[in-house]
Amino acid sequence: MTVADFLLPVFVLVFLTFALLLRTAFGRVSSLRSGEVRPDDIALGEPGWPKRTTQFGNAFKNQLELPVLFYVLIAFILITRVGDVLLLVLAWIFVILRVVHAYIHTTNNIVLLRGRVYGGGLVALLAMWIIFAVKILTGI
Repeated sequence: MTVADFLLPVFVLVFLTFALLLRTAFGRVSSLRSGEVRPDDIALGEPGWPKRTTQFGNAFKNQLELPVLFYVLIAFILITRVGDVLLLVLAWIFVILRVVHAYIHTTNNIVLLRGRVYGGGLVALLAMWIIFAVKILTGI
């Protein structure tokens, strides 16, 4: 496996994160310019943004939570050079589920479905960490 093989899913996840950030910023600026939201209403982080903008903002925040463990793991995989096809497939599963999670979050926002997709990504990431740990600790 090459460095590029493992960095491609990282690039996809980073692109998704920036896309959600930009959409959130666009929604917030539009709300402020139109007068729909006043700066005093949200100055201390109060929940004063429109629902749609909040959906994107929450999806963006989610990309800064669980994916941090993914980014760290990919860095460790690249440093230790223990990447294999199984880890790469799990990386793609995690990233695809993160994209699906963000899509659900910013569209119909069905919480149970979103939770299941989140859980699937969590299981894929946990499996990656376990496989990595076993490889490192056993020298396999």
